[in-house]
Amino acid sequence: MKLLDNKTAIITGGSRGIGEAIVLKFASQGCHVAFTYISESSAERSHLLAEKCIGLGVKAKAYKSNAGSFADCEQLVSDVLNDFGSIDICVNNAGISKDNLLMRMTEQQWDDVMAINLKSVFSMTKQVMRPMMKARSGSIINMSSVIGEMGNAGQSSYAASKAGVIGFTKSIAKEIGSRNIRCNAIAPGFVETDMTSYLKEGEGADKYKAGIPLGRFATADDIANTALFLASDMGNYITGQVISVCGGLCI
Repeated sequence: MKLLDNKTAIITGGSRGIGEAIVLKFASQGCHVAFTYISESSAERSHLLAEKCIGLGVKAKAYKSNAGSFADCEQLVSDVLNDFGSIDICVNNAGISKDNLLMRMTEQQWDDVMAINLKSVFSMTKQVMRPMMKARSGSIINMSSVIGEMGNAGQSSYAASKAGVIGFTKSIAKEIGSRNIRCNAIAPGFVETDMTSYLKEGEGADKYKAGIPLGRFATADDIANTALFLASDMGNYITGQVISVCGGLCI
């Protein structure tokens, strides 16, 4: 018996990095996976990922969808329900950063980060709540960041969006707990993905690693393992929590 046998998950930003790791981890545990990508350049990679999941014996499909658009999220959930029949798990993973000191930050940079990192969590959660409430079961997992807890110079928009995810998560957990729907957040530290590729090995990376008690950056699999725990019955008495997966950075 696998941990997510016959469950269906929808995962935003699933074509690479943490999202890709979650898609593969869930599929390996018997979960049918619907995941999104946004750019045409990611289309081939996304469809190959779906084929890889199908090879694991589950249903899988990649959808081109902009997480920052309420209309796209509404259409996405409708399409997934038509294609898969149910949504048991929602992982709001889509995220971007457009780092800049506040004095140099443009309004557009701020709005872009808020749309993808925060508005998407509202839009997707609002859409998946109805089928989950009907089933009286579900797990919603929102991707925050330790930066949302600690702040970081040059990342005020990213920090604000990820802090917003935490407040949203705790509020929604109180709203829907009576329907047996759980809502939690994961707050990764530094993770080896495309988004942190600017942190090259050497002096720069060593500076950050020096502040991490475990002495290394996380892998995408480290985050995916936490998502699997929260999505499965192993986490069925956990809601409204923020789990920091940061190697001790935030203690």
